[in-house]
Amino acid sequence: MNQGNTPSEKRTVAIVGAGIVGVSTAIWCLRDGHDVILVDRKGPAEGASHGNGGVLASCSIIPVTVPGLLRKAPRMLLDPNQPLFLKWGYLPRLAPWLRSYLSNGTVAGVERRAAALHPIIGDSLADHQALAQGTGAEGWIVPSDYVFLYDTRAMYEGDAFGWNIRRRHGIEWEVLEGDALRAYDPALGPRFQLAARCGDHGRIADPGRYVKDLAQHAVAQGARLVIGDATDVAREDGRVAGLRVSGETIPCDAVVLAAGAWSKGLAQKLGVTVPLESERGYHLELWEPSVMPRAPVMVASGKFVATPMEGRIRLAGVVEFGGLDAPASRAPFRLLERNIRAAMPGLTWKRTVEWMGHRPSVADSIPLIGEVPGTEGAYFGFGHDHVGLTGGPKTGQILSRLISGRRPNIDLSPYSPARFT
Repeated sequence: MNQGNTPSEKRTVAIVGAGIVGVSTAIWCLRDGHDVILVDRKGPAEGASHGNGGVLASCSIIPVTVPGLLRKAPRMLLDPNQPLFLKWGYLPRLAPWLRSYLSNGTVAGVERRAAALHPIIGDSLADHQALAQGTGAEGWIVPSDYVFLYDTRAMYEGDAFGWNIRRRHGIEWEVLEGDALRAYDPALGPRFQLAARCGDHGRIADPGRYVKDLAQHAVAQGARLVIGDATDVAREDGRVAGLRVSGETIPCDAVVLAAGAWSKGLAQKLGVTVPLESERGYHLELWEPSVMPRAPVMVASGKFVATPMEGRIRLAGVVEFGGLDAPASRAPFRLLERNIRAAMPGLTWKRTVEWMGHRPSVADSIPLIGEVPGTEGAYFGFGHDHVGLTGGPKTGQILSRLISGRRPNIDLSPYSPARFT
């Protein structure tokens, strides 16, 4: 197997999805000498890659499904101040996936997910810097801390399960209390008695423009951008021969499915039944704020992040289950505004921008990365739920290595699409 930087053979690679995973894959494939076709139904960064929280969250290896969630979830759904929402009419369709999802909320399930995610997201800042080098998008990347805020020390100690797992994976943090916390960031409200400051993280000052700039670089380097719906993969003798897009077949000899929450249908046609759902996420942007937080902050009580961005603070969070088609709900936006007013008293702003989008959530909270069993030249790169921006560059690099016939230097078995065949 070729171990150098030159691919064993030049291939024509069609990538379905122009979010951060797809665009990262495109850039790494171009650098490896391949021809690239980037296909998206709307264009680059029109989904979660635009609306995410903007944090390069290397410490975010703990899934939503932690022990105790099953017991707490019904109460959370009935409390308008909790960050969990459900479109109740969607529950019958959601139920089979939800049972599987919640069944992973065990100690073993969390540890399995953490062990799988750390190699993908543990060096996110460096991965983004390597991806963006020479593209013109470097300026959007800002090294920063990532700060978890707690009302009390008891609340922090109540999260010891997750912090202990992080420690076992080499993640370090500093605890700030009292005057040390006030000195670190005077903008934070007096309600917070403790913060866990994770260093060596990063943020993206404008995620949508960042990914669009990366895509523009890919096109300038020779990638072909196609706007259309990818509906099937053409195969000959068990190998990829083309991609069906809006009624036409585009010849190619490798296909990467990186369409996020929209990946399920095409995966099914490739023989993989992925338990994939949309975790509908919301953001509320506060433009021209009177004060900015020093670094991205995760408010533990509300499970939302406030990230300083160019000209605004972006509040992102909330989990809502309701599928891909239902309109946005109003309650999550109201909750985000209530939460930031409590977190940063006196904060004012000139205008707000609202957004709702779809995180691709696999029932076991582990993304699918790798070649598809039974179809030579077909690859998956989706299912990163809350850490798509964080893990996109490493995922793209892994996929390019596989396409180029080079063995990645991590164990890919946890991400194997074969686990759902």
